[in-house]
Amino acid sequence: MGMRKPHNMRARLERNCRALVRTNHAAVLNIDPAGGQHLVNWKTGRLIKSRPMVDAVCDFAHHWCIYISALCTDQFGQRYIKSTEVAPQGVYLAAQLTEVIEAFYREHLAGCNPNHIRASAWIAIPNSVTLDEVQAARIYDAVGAWPTQEAA
Repeated sequence: MGMRKPHNMRARLERNCRALVRTNHAAVLNIDPAGGQHLVNWKTGRLIKSRPMVDAVCDFAHHWCIYISALCTDQFGQRYIKSTEVAPQGVYLAAQLTEVIEAFYREHLAGCNPNHIRASAWIAIPNSVTLDEVQAARIYDAVGAWPTQEAA
């Protein structure tokens, strides 16, 4: 008879948290210049407020898929989104995401018309899931990422 694998509570907890994140479709959303950072369900656009979900995303390292967007308005007042998707190599904690994303983020915004940019945002999914533009637009609309015009 072979020797049993030793009980590894940390690995077991990581597997459970990754499964929790996958089944709840969790994603980290950051909006600039408002500075808001939220945990959202990327399928429905609803905010996630449960403590176990926040811990599952923040306390363990994940493979991330990041959708970087510039929220723009053209000269005719039509809204559009210019986006790119990146998947950095390696596993990162949620706290390390800002440093990882920064170079991709600046490069993407440099390629956009500065007169059209109204806001910028990124969606980081702790899984290898790709978003399309329609899903990203629905998430941005659900959380109010588009800046509102003040009445004069």
